[in-house]
Amino acid sequence: MSELSLTKTRLNAGRYEGVLTCTGTPPIIEAVHLDRVIGNMSLSEMTKHPGHHIASIDLPTDLLSDGVQSVHLRSAADGEVLDRISILAGDPLEEDLRAEITMLRDELDLLKRAFRRHCVETGSD
Repeated sequence: MSELSLTKTRLNAGRYEGVLTCTGTPPIIEAVHLDRVIGNMSLSEMTKHPGHHIASIDLPTDLLSDGVQSVHLRSAADGEVLDRISILAGDPLEEDLRAEITMLRDELDLLKRAFRRHCVETGSD
């Protein structure tokens, strides 16, 4: 079994690019979304660096939906997940962020009241 490593170099215009490092023959790397294979990464060997391959895949536009979408890049041979791509978009995300900010504000107000009470009780300014 060869040692595998996939390091993302960039995600631009819907295209994921990275460097796959492996010993031996590189495996097929598949992109999986919601337990469905959406494509295989193309690999091209880096001639100056044996064991290194440029890996890329164009992500389909149907991934863009409200909420958080996650794509796993995994070895087709053994299912080992080498990298993940998370895409956040739409109204549900905005509502989640608003709720999170509201909770943080409430916690901050609680801390401010506790600190002020502490200052009053100890006589500090």
